[in-house]
Amino acid sequence: MALYDRDYSSVETDYIQEGASVSFMKQTYQLLGASMIAAAVGAYVTMPYVQVVQDYKWFIFGAELLVLFFGLSMSKGKPGLNLAMLFLFTFLSGVSLVPLLASVVGMGQGAMIGNAFLMTSVLFGALSLFAINSKTDYSSWGKPLFITLIVVIIASLVNVFILQSPMMHVIITAGILMLFSFFTIYDTQNIANGAYDSPVDAAVSLYLNFLNMFTAILQLLGIFGSDD
Repeated sequence: MALYDRDYSSVETDYIQEGASVSFMKQTYQLLGASMIAAAVGAYVTMPYVQVVQDYKWFIFGAELLVLFFGLSMSKGKPGLNLAMLFLFTFLSGVSLVPLLASVVGMGQGAMIGNAFLMTSVLFGALSLFAINSKTDYSSWGKPLFITLIVVIIASLVNVFILQSPMMHVIITAGILMLFSFFTIYDTQNIANGAYDSPVDAAVSLYLNFLNMFTAILQLLGIFGSDD
């Protein structure tokens, strides 16, 4: 009788929830891929105007923050508009990368950009798979990671405007790589556990992790690969 008394409705619910989670993850990574394309387009079309981008870098950075914190927030629950804000933000982030990319190309190390992207993709993919398959709960990492992020931002500003130490720059860059590697694990598991309201919000989190890891790896390759 136990076979007939089994609650099949709960089993069906589990399958539905698992299917919804897989669908959510699929949409998230599709948007992440599209975001990278938007960033690549932003970098490509503005590369010939590297000096203009350099002159207006703080204005561009301010526009990024405006879209990230206000545009995406106000467009939540508004299909179409939230996608437009996502791609506008990632496009602008690609524009912001132009001075760094141009400096690497100027050193005759253009291939380093592809190497950095490949290394970031492999590391990001490995961390994501680890987070999805891990039985450990990383939900408690949120506050420590955020506090560490604030410390890193403050240290970066102090080094840029006061210390201007190359060694400190290397340490901070390596710290950024580690920090956003941990953020990737944290965010990926949260996405798998249904902590995000929409794939757009989830894609933004993963994109920020990938972007910061990529820039950190590219800078480290440039530092250790230079002849100076």
